Amino acid sequence: MSEEHEATAPAAPVELDEETKARKEREKNELYSLDISGVEWIGPPGTSPDEERVEIAYLPGGGVAMRSSLDHDTVLRYTEAEWTAFVLGARDGEFDLA
Repeated sequence: MSEEHEATAPAAPVELDEETKARKEREKNELYSLDISGVEWIGPPGTSPDEERVEIAYLPGGGVAMRSSLDHDTVLRYTEAEWTAFVLGARDGEFDLA
């Protein structure tokens, strides 16, 4: 088959900026509307819930919640894409202070 007749996959649809913003807003709204009262909070190995530490909980749909063990009322929630970007950045040294 010649190059000009090779089959190519159709291009993925490109989201417009407004569509992207609306989709992300929907994802965040869904994430913050989840009832997380029964989630399992986990902290770093070797730490106790009685000491100050960062705890995370895996949410349905791939999201992650994060809080301080000393402040259960303030909970940050991240979509799966946001959490993945954070973890990859941390592994890459993006947040190293030294």
